[in-house]
Amino acid sequence: QALLLESGGRLVQAGDSLKLSCVVSGRIRSGAAMGWFRQAPGKEREFVAAIGWSGASAEYAVSVKGRFTISINSAQGTMWLQMNFLQPEDTAVYFCAARKYSTVATEAIDYDDWGRGTQVTVSS
Repeated sequence: QALLLESGGRLVQAGDSLKLSCVVSGRIRSGAAMGWFRQAPGKEREFVAAIGWSGASAEYAVSVKGRFTISINSAQGTMWLQMNFLQPEDTAVYFCAARKYSTVATEAIDYDDWGRGTQVTVSS
């Protein structure tokens, strides 16, 4: 089982930038794809971005495309989410996740291991 630990969430103002980190340890299949999801109060967990272990492939939710950038350093076991031009609707708990397979996926059910999340709050 892979262990994932997110960090970097905090209170920011609209228009600010923030970079989240996810450190992976434990058993993780070489080549596994990883992703970021978020969950706002009263809403379902939603896909944000995903990336292959090599970093060669990435996908983004329409709502964040052009503002957020996902990246990974597989040698370090670390993934990041650079978030620019944050808006109040980006407020949520952000989770990183890993799956057993190398193909990038956008559904939460396709991921096997999850971190506990980091809170991002964007004030207007």
